Amino acid sequence: MSRYHMPIGESSFLTPAAAIEGVILPDPGESLVQGSIFNEEEALIIAADKILAAKNPTLFPGPLVIWNWSKESQEMAKAVRKLAEAGNMNIIPMTDYRPKYPKINPESEINPNHPNITIWHNAIDVCLFVGVHCHYSNIALKIIRGGTDCFTIALCSFSGDDEAHLTVRDVSPEKVDRLSQILRERKAHLLSASMK
Repeated sequence: MSRYHMPIGESSFLTPAAAIEGVILPDPGESLVQGSIFNEEEALIIAADKILAAKNPTLFPGPLVIWNWSKESQEMAKAVRKLAEAGNMNIIPMTDYRPKYPKINPESEINPNHPNITIWHNAIDVCLFVGVHCHYSNIALKIIRGGTDCFTIALCSFSGDDEAHLTVRDVSPEKVDRLSQILRERKAHLLSASMK
């Protein structure tokens, strides 16, 4: 188990890889939160609390969600849309991985090669990646982690992403729906607590 506590906030020009710091990917049923192994349900609650506390939470759906290539991608897209609504999250798609030079429009897209530009431009304090291919999410999350103060969440279809501050592995539409449910429950609890 890792003793590395992944910091939030700009850390360095050349951010160390999480794996070099001893962070290991979680086993099935587990998740990573800032470099430490957590139970998956606990991690979903932490993710919900981070989203609800954020000033500008933003969801970045990738091609595995937004390209209509299978029945599961359709179901995942519906679940992700409900998640964005439950968390009052903005949506900025990562539809195309090719770098766009000399300029991208950071209000409507995120370039995986320079994700910090979109994070800075939109003052995003919590971002959630879902449906982004592993090799692109890994480098984009590392750049965001090293160059911004944005808390990163990766919902991964495979083993998780050690470069995210929080990652949930083996994500399915049902797990995304569970996060939406937790968001609604926590939001209702906060609302009732504020009315007392």
